[in-house]
Amino acid sequence: MFAEYVFDCAQASYVNRIILVDEDRILNRVDWEEAFIGNGYDILPYENDLRFRIDYEDSWKAGQDRLAFAVNSEVYVPYDIRTVAREFHVSFQALFPKLNGMVLKEKKNLNLDLLTMAYQENFDDLRSVERTRYFLSEKVYSRNQIGKYLEASVKELAEDVDHCNKYSGWFRIADRQAELQALAAENGIEIDTTFVDEPFQNFILHSFGKLSAELNSMTPVIVSRAMEFMRDHSQKFVIVVMDGMSEFDWQIISRSFTDIKYCKADAFAMIPTVTSISRQCLVSGKYPMELVSPWTTSKEKSEFIDGAKRLGYADSQIAYGRGYDTDFGMSIRCGCVIINDVDDMMHGQKQGRAGMYQDVSLLAKEHKLHDMVKRFARKGFDVYISADHGNTWCIGVGKLVKTGVETETKSHRMVVLKDFADKESLIRDRHMVEFPKYYLDKQFDYLICSGHESMDAKGEQVITHGGITLDEVVVPFISVKADENNG
Repeated sequence: MFAEYVFDCAQASYVNRIILVDEDRILNRVDWEEAFIGNGYDILPYENDLRFRIDYEDSWKAGQDRLAFAVNSEVYVPYDIRTVAREFHVSFQALFPKLNGMVLKEKKNLNLDLLTMAYQENFDDLRSVERTRYFLSEKVYSRNQIGKYLEASVKELAEDVDHCNKYSGWFRIADRQAELQALAAENGIEIDTTFVDEPFQNFILHSFGKLSAELNSMTPVIVSRAMEFMRDHSQKFVIVVMDGMSEFDWQIISRSFTDIKYCKADAFAMIPTVTSISRQCLVSGKYPMELVSPWTTSKEKSEFIDGAKRLGYADSQIAYGRGYDTDFGMSIRCGCVIINDVDDMMHGQKQGRAGMYQDVSLLAKEHKLHDMVKRFARKGFDVYISADHGNTWCIGVGKLVKTGVETETKSHRMVVLKDFADKESLIRDRHMVEFPKYYLDKQFDYLICSGHESMDAKGEQVITHGGITLDEVVVPFISVKADENNG
């Protein structure tokens, strides 16, 4: 909604070259590129004058292809590059001339889509400070307006799901779904996004095994490649693993990061989305079939240390810790911190999504993660924040009576079987899905609960993990660079 509004305000439909000059640091808050790509544009990176000339000058100055790039207002763009393009200055005042630009600029966590929707229905001059503030509180963030916005946005999300055929598309859908879920929970509004479940499940069953071959400059794509990715992008780093943190939870926690510069990306957790599998894969750089003890976390620390050594780090350069008070010395080049708060909240949750929203909001206000990240960044560490898996709401369909042949796990969303004669009855009677054993030990069979069902007491509502819903599988991957936060 906001991205399309920028496209229209820039009159980008009428030109083939456009430069967006970001006056108020607005564009890094939104996926503005999607609106331009959807209208036939290719997006070019602009690092500096020389790099741009080497890579793109010829195509920029010739041909009919639609090309665009964005820069901050202080970045130098040469006159000859600017003269062949429309130049649009992206600022609150330019985009919303009937409102007070300074008030909008100072508003923390401003929802630009909500603002755009409300602004387009406004015909009054509201440029005074008082009238703009009143407009924000009584119109933009009114429950009625939020309800209309959520209804329209859920319909748009459904359209995106219908056309999604790439892993990167599922990243965007996961981000968008989480944003809508958080806004709905904050305002006590129910939304239904279960239409995502079946298409995403089909993607996982057919394409999850191909993800290890995908390359992306912003993310490792799959958590088993995270250690390698961080080594390649940082001289010294700490990976903070927020056990169980979903995209929904990050939407809330990130509100405490207003003074931290970070890059938000996404990654696929390992399946099954249980801690012992996915977290050990994340911190070791291994795949499940390679883990020494895949169904317990007893070897997690040694897996991390061994993984760091395989990447070339010495014993004296490696450190592992738990909790927000963890600190590492200056000799450390590869650190890992495990935080269990979100997972603990999830497994003790009795109030569903609304309860998770409240509990995670309190965690964000305590600034524990924020303060730890700042502390590490001051010591020169790049900090990466991710999760071993997310979480989702489920309804219990009855506990599974032990048959004595399952490999024991703590998850109520999946079972691991070996030499089990009546696997088909579990699939039929429990509505379970057989996972194709991607990256897993082939001597076992893996059955996962469909949709939002779990093997808990019949009718019990829980927040849990272990399955293959979007909320469980796609997790945040956050990069905080030390040099960008110590200026």
